[in-house]
Amino acid sequence: MKKFTLILLSFCILLFADTEYADPKPSIDNPRQIVFSVTEDSPAALDHILSVANNVLKFYGPEKVEMKIVAYSKGLALLYKRNHETALRVDALMQYDVEFVACGNTMRTLKVKKEDLVEGSVIVTAGVVELLESVKAGWIYIKP
Repeated sequence: MKKFTLILLSFCILLFADTEYADPKPSIDNPRQIVFSVTEDSPAALDHILSVANNVLKFYGPEKVEMKIVAYSKGLALLYKRNHETALRVDALMQYDVEFVACGNTMRTLKVKKEDLVEGSVIVTAGVVELLESVKAGWIYIKP
């Protein structure tokens, strides 16, 4: 019985262990710089990227994170105004200074105009180059 109690106690401690920050710890002066990409247009993929971004902001606090989400290929749908529910969530994340980046090459290919996108979206020439340059500048790339 004593052994079982010890195992159960050890399991509970591990279950509720919190994530430890790597050095240097995130701060206002040294925020985590995170870049996400989205290349799919399924409702599940769009919901997932927005949920992950929101969870990261909640964990660190918006003042300790610089975040951008780069949408290209089919993922550009994340930024369409006509996707009302998604557009509202994008706008809410923008209020926490999350930058949403649209691929200009994809926009030209799909004949999407700037006015079709959520206001505040940043348009770059090539989304994949934005990812590459962000990583090269030290940003952490996450593909959920």
